[in-house]
Amino acid sequence: MSPQASTAHAPNATPPAQIRNFCIIAHIDHGKSTLADRMLQITGVVEERKMRAQFLDRMDIERERGITIKSQAVRMPWEVLDESFTLNMIDTPGHVDFTYEVSRSLAACEGAILLVDAAQGIEAQTLANLYLAMEHELTIIPVLNKIDLPGAMPEKYADELAGLIGCEPEDVLRVSGKTGEGVEDLLDEIVAQFPPPEGQADAPSRAMIFDSVYDNYRGVVTYVRVVDGHLESREKIVMMSTKATHELLEIGVISPDMTPSKGLGVGEVGYLITGVKDVRQSKVGDTVTSAAAPAEQAIGGYKEPRPMVFSGLYPMDGSDYPVLRDALDKLKLNDAALVYEPETSAALGFGFRCGFLGLLHLEIIRERLEREFNLDLISTHPNVVYQVTMDDGTRLEVTNPSEFPYGKVDEVREPIVKATLLTPSEHIGAVMELCQGKRGRMDGMDYLSEDRVEMRYTLPLAEIVFDFFDQLMSRTRGYASLEYQEAGDQVADLVKVDILLQGDAVDAFSAVVHKDMAYAYGTKMATRLKELIPRQQFEVPIQAAVGSRVIARETIRAIRKDVLAKCYGGDISRKRKLLEKQKEGKRRMKNIGTVEVPQEAFIAALSSDGSAGDKAKK
Repeated sequence: MSPQASTAHAPNATPPAQIRNFCIIAHIDHGKSTLADRMLQITGVVEERKMRAQFLDRMDIERERGITIKSQAVRMPWEVLDESFTLNMIDTPGHVDFTYEVSRSLAACEGAILLVDAAQGIEAQTLANLYLAMEHELTIIPVLNKIDLPGAMPEKYADELAGLIGCEPEDVLRVSGKTGEGVEDLLDEIVAQFPPPEGQADAPSRAMIFDSVYDNYRGVVTYVRVVDGHLESREKIVMMSTKATHELLEIGVISPDMTPSKGLGVGEVGYLITGVKDVRQSKVGDTVTSAAAPAEQAIGGYKEPRPMVFSGLYPMDGSDYPVLRDALDKLKLNDAALVYEPETSAALGFGFRCGFLGLLHLEIIRERLEREFNLDLISTHPNVVYQVTMDDGTRLEVTNPSEFPYGKVDEVREPIVKATLLTPSEHIGAVMELCQGKRGRMDGMDYLSEDRVEMRYTLPLAEIVFDFFDQLMSRTRGYASLEYQEAGDQVADLVKVDILLQGDAVDAFSAVVHKDMAYAYGTKMATRLKELIPRQQFEVPIQAAVGSRVIARETIRAIRKDVLAKCYGGDISRKRKLLEKQKEGKRRMKNIGTVEVPQEAFIAALSSDGSAGDKAKK
């Protein structure tokens, strides 16, 4: 395919031979955003006066936490031996929750820069993203970053990287994203090593969506990589998964601000604006084609994002429910992976059952709701989706413990994940103990070097969504790293633990746990509620039960009024009469009385972290 063919079809399009599409893959905090900043500076795309740290991270949360949540694309010019090239860098999120977005970004590239911190070495997410890049058959350039740090050990980690990829230690480039050292050589290597994009310029147009964002004024902005043919402004396009038809109001490139152009040709990366107001119309991984001459086959690899973790979000103040509903509707415009539906809790009032890609996704959504919409929220314990089969063959999907059926259950299936843990070899015992305590099954172990070990486990998702990562960090003094991906489901011996107050089940406190952990959960909740629920005029039993069998009990003692206070001396029979009358009243009250559980007690017992409980007490 000649470059002239593509330029004939797409006005102002860059010949594919002069395009290089690449991404940077790295573990969190290995300097990906800093290296991207230096590239933008050195190629002259961003002026010195406009430059700021983490230039491509647009959200406040991204800048504060130092993580990339939404991927960005940017076009950079670069000259090698007086020949001009166009470098399209597609930034990728670094966290395990956003693996699908990473895989779509990789599918839009021909090459990947594998970035490793020269002071920390290879970590779990580095490996996960490397394997993803290898699956997409990308050319990989290994790079050691932060060589300016006093604790950097480039020689040691160059050997590790070379052993992992199968190259020589001398082939590993050494750069400093902070000082800019070695970045120009890296840009030259991108042109030399990464292949130009391939595609058919005269075929029906096909472009892959690798991201979409919502703009308050212009609607959904869709980021695409053109694979075949060309797209032009004002033509009608079709989204192949939803069959929705739109008119292209604007098309252009990102450099790093949106710059309109007449069209995009083979291999080019840019944006489309159709005026659509719903981000669900532009799904990541979908294929865009021309409505006049549509392509027959979509680009492979598209799948719907599937929530892995569910949690209830409730406003602290019940009158904020409409505000929360509007806030979720607006946030959904920016995040197609967010799933929610209304639910009611006897304890917490009206709220929403939300589905998330993982714990970080949950944390970010909750933080954005609280900041951007000024809400105070309670999030209940995160839980996963269970598949329950009854004795009569009925199948149920349970996303909330209160939905778990009573009666004869034939089997319960829970989601599992394949986890990769990297740890210094001195902590192997502690990590093994933790994984076995979480019902993990070891799949293998390899030494990356004499003091670093890669361990592979199959673990139930329910065991790692809550505090697994915190425990891993504390047992390895912060040196371990974790990466996981879903791996189907398995049959498990799970039961529903109900918490009863004076014989009545309180749905909000129910939980689905493994049979071996039921007693521990029951005693923990009963003890916690005993401290939180104020004493009543009568004795209140708190029981944890599996079905009809009580497995744990605590009792809140009754408040006893001193009815003998006014009796100074006198006959004992009078005192006895008063005590008998009080006893009868207590018995009657126990039969007809109800336990008043204050909102604060619910919040403190249910919240997934201490913060909601602290808020409630203030």
